Amino acid sequence: MALELKQQMKLSQQLVMTPQLQQAIKLLQLSRMELVDLVREEMEQNPLLEDSEGEEPTIDEKEIGEASLEAEALPPPEAPESQQTEEVKGDDGENKDIDWEQYLESYQTLGQTAPSGKESNSDDLPSFEATLTRRTTLVDHLAWQVGLIRLSEEEQRVAALILGSIDDDGYFRIEGFEGDPTIRIAQEAGASTTCAERVLRRIQELDPLGVASRDLEECLLIQARYLGVEDGLVGIIIKRHLKQLESRNLPAIAKELALPLEEVVAAVRIISNLEPKPGRIFAGEDPQYITPDVYVHKVGDKYMTVLNDDGLSKLRISATYRNALRAGMAGGKAKEFIIEKLRSAQWLIRSIHQRQRTIHKVTESIVKFQRDFLDKGISHLKPLILRDVAEDIGMHESTVSRVTTNKYVHTPQGIYELKFFFNSSIAKTGGDEIASEAVKNHIKQIVAGENPKSPYSDQKIVEILRSQGIEIARRTVAKYRDVLGILPSSKRKSYL
Repeated sequence: MALELKQQMKLSQQLVMTPQLQQAIKLLQLSRMELVDLVREEMEQNPLLEDSEGEEPTIDEKEIGEASLEAEALPPPEAPESQQTEEVKGDDGENKDIDWEQYLESYQTLGQTAPSGKESNSDDLPSFEATLTRRTTLVDHLAWQVGLIRLSEEEQRVAALILGSIDDDGYFRIEGFEGDPTIRIAQEAGASTTCAERVLRRIQELDPLGVASRDLEECLLIQARYLGVEDGLVGIIIKRHLKQLESRNLPAIAKELALPLEEVVAAVRIISNLEPKPGRIFAGEDPQYITPDVYVHKVGDKYMTVLNDDGLSKLRISATYRNALRAGMAGGKAKEFIIEKLRSAQWLIRSIHQRQRTIHKVTESIVKFQRDFLDKGISHLKPLILRDVAEDIGMHESTVSRVTTNKYVHTPQGIYELKFFFNSSIAKTGGDEIASEAVKNHIKQIVAGENPKSPYSDQKIVEILRSQGIEIARRTVAKYRDVLGILPSSKRKSYL
């Protein structure tokens, strides 16, 4: 059997992901803030991009194309005989140079005359608080307080190690180490265990109270000691009945202690006001404010969809560089650079416009499907999948998915992420369907209206939903309850 080489021609189609296409896809899934940052970066890197400053941005593609073709045909311009430099002229018309040394010296100290001729005033300066670049952390707060305590060098080493072992909840723990962490800290600091315990107790007295505790029991006892109730019933419950307290089994606690339930309830009321996680007041992140990408307004009987362009630069291509290409003022590498940046700018503006048009089309389609929600509220939210909107506007599901990611819409019912409107369906009696988000809202309302002393079980919620025409399994109720952050009925029961 002989081997031979043959040539064959094969016709095939494939999608090539060009850099421009990748950029267009990336723009679709960017959030509003990410888009603003990207546009700012592009304007810094591409001199052909400029902000129209309130004017309507225009893309005259024919003009751009003609300018590019003319630039290709023109010969490189001759170098000018002399270079002209800009000069600064005074009020009398004479040329004057800027005295940069004098200009900079005016900023060296406060209170000197500013270049504008006005005296600088300390009242015009921002406050000290306004110059902070980050929030104060728990460790920073504790370190400041430890610095006010008189400690020996040995105690300072121990204190530094303890502060470095405090987690976000405010507990003193060493990851991967089982046992009392003060033993490990004492070994690392070269100090005695007695010294480590002494420093730990002093840190535990700092603000927030109960910080640097080794477990929940110690944390609550420190706070109870501060309130003067550690030696009473409150301290006994914390030391002996934390598990029963967690499950809200107060009758069992009363039975074991042979006390009236009312006394146990009074003690538990005090414990419920203690802070189980002292450090969480410092663990929260700065609030993130949402700016809607699109607004839905009701005008008469119709809903109007309006894109939010506030804060977005209205890009256009600089006329200066277009004229330079057309007039042949740029040649060689300069012309190549301008043409390259021209095409990049043109593609970016096209991609942004396409992104905005797509968001508008998707939102209009969602409004059409969810008209009842906009009129009546979340209980009338309909089941909706990506395919429904994709078929309605003639786009691919992946495109709709990208467009609805991290995009928010302002509606008469509130501000929602576009993905909120896509829900799975749950059957109702009579063959109708209801959105899963609407079912969650029903569960939330049922729990909100229950008697705190006799909360509904998951099975009871199933029966109530069935009476409303919603067929749902108990395990589904339990899953939705967990998603909503609602505790089981045993832990929702209140004796207070």
